[in-house]
Amino acid sequence: MQKSLLSRRIAALETFLNTRLLQRSSRHFSLTQTGLRFYEHCKAMLAEAELAEQSIAQLQAEPCGSIRMSCPVALLNFQFGAILSRFLVRYPSVTLQLESTNRRVDVLQEGYDLAMRVRFPPIAPSDLVMRVLDTSTQCLVCTADVLTAHLDTPADLASFPSMDFHTNPAEHFWCLENEQGQSATVFHTPRLITDDLAVLREAALAGVGIVQLPTIMVWKDIQAGRLVQALPQWTPRAGLVHAVIPSRKGIMPAVRVLLDFMVEECRQQRQMATSTFLAQNP
Repeated sequence: MQKSLLSRRIAALETFLNTRLLQRSSRHFSLTQTGLRFYEHCKAMLAEAELAEQSIAQLQAEPCGSIRMSCPVALLNFQFGAILSRFLVRYPSVTLQLESTNRRVDVLQEGYDLAMRVRFPPIAPSDLVMRVLDTSTQCLVCTADVLTAHLDTPADLASFPSMDFHTNPAEHFWCLENEQGQSATVFHTPRLITDDLAVLREAALAGVGIVQLPTIMVWKDIQAGRLVQALPQWTPRAGLVHAVIPSRKGIMPAVRVLLDFMVEECRQQRQMATSTFLAQNP
């Protein structure tokens, strides 16, 4: 800084404080008693500011604090309950306030740090920031004794008893695709309609009928032979398991670490489920 500019700023500060801070002569200058006292206070303020910066930097580097989040019931029970438990063990300075609900929470108005959701494309535009965690591949499953006749085409599915996840649509149908990129829509009349995926899985295991469920939810049942895939060469369209957060700006380090942790855990689980389906359908 130039001497002239420094001199003007000190003069302006002395005018503002209405006191002399420096004793000046043609050869040197020194602090007055008032100036020395003012300097000591300024030095303490600077030290506190540096400590404040260090504190913020530490918060950004080490995940800690409380995260408020919501997650659909079935998603929590069959996938993310275990993932979140492992996260808490790994990061003991983080606490979770977790709401298990199928209600579409208002992240901004209700003060959530993040909300878990499963949606099927196309996904409507939103002011929230979305982080995709996993692809929710789906399958049609039932017990082997439900398939009393041979299945050759998607249209054949309509002749078997079925169940559906939705509660109040005008029509019930499956949107299916095969490896050749062909698509088919199969309308069916379900015997059981509910918004509880766990109930649908239990009903499928009991032999009620064919139902569309996430593969992550039933791959162990398929592996154990408790369920089989109905027409496995045709699969329902996949959904997106994702988290929404209010904004990228100012995101808590703990939330960022949680999102990365869930992405990696989902990737590992997806590999296990995929290997099971490849073994079932060589």
